Amino acid sequence: MIKAVILDIDNTLMDFMRMKRAAVDAAADAMIDAGLAMNKQDLVEKIFKIYWAEGIEDQNIFDKVLMKEFGKVDYKILAAGIIGYKQAKDGHMKLYPHVRLTLTELLKGGIKMGVLSDAPRLSVWMRIVGLGLHHYFEHVVTFDDTGEKKPSPKPFKKILELMEVEPAAAIMVGDWAERDVKGAKAFGMKTAWAKYGNEFDTPVSGADYELDDIYDLVGIIRRDNAKHN
Repeated sequence: MIKAVILDIDNTLMDFMRMKRAAVDAAADAMIDAGLAMNKQDLVEKIFKIYWAEGIEDQNIFDKVLMKEFGKVDYKILAAGIIGYKQAKDGHMKLYPHVRLTLTELLKGGIKMGVLSDAPRLSVWMRIVGLGLHHYFEHVVTFDDTGEKKPSPKPFKKILELMEVEPAAAIMVGDWAERDVKGAKAFGMKTAWAKYGNEFDTPVSGADYELDDIYDLVGIIRRDNAKHN
């Protein structure tokens, strides 16, 4: 019987990469408008090159690009980039369709819910509160809480202990098969792959269930729990 749902947030509850691309695009425009002598496409590519190498949550990305390309940081250009990024980020931080409906249905059904993310604690909470989801989750575990990322067993162990639920009674929902699905299955949890958020062209997820829409989760849990009544 499924008693708890553990959810990733980026590309599972919200379209994180759509937001990231829009924010970087706006930052590049702002920096160029402030006087940065660089082709926009080249600038965007250089920003993402560092993101992929050092982490998509890098908080000093524009400083690093400016230092690498020019050997110094022009703070007028840096400030323009940061402001452009934040404005666009706020405007593009949106839930996938049916997320709020799904969480409400699960809450009504007595299902415990938590978030398990590899992102830093403050970044995760900024997204959860910014999206208006902070009343749905009993517990939130981030990279800062264990110092390890999925598929390490530590994050899964931490959140299940906090929620007081056995692995077999929980289902992990996430978009990253190599982290969310692999780690949860190894820990004995059920798994559901957020296929709609797939950014890795994953052909086979290995999950127990695949979700074309997050609302599919409601039917999966109802059917699974009906077997035990």
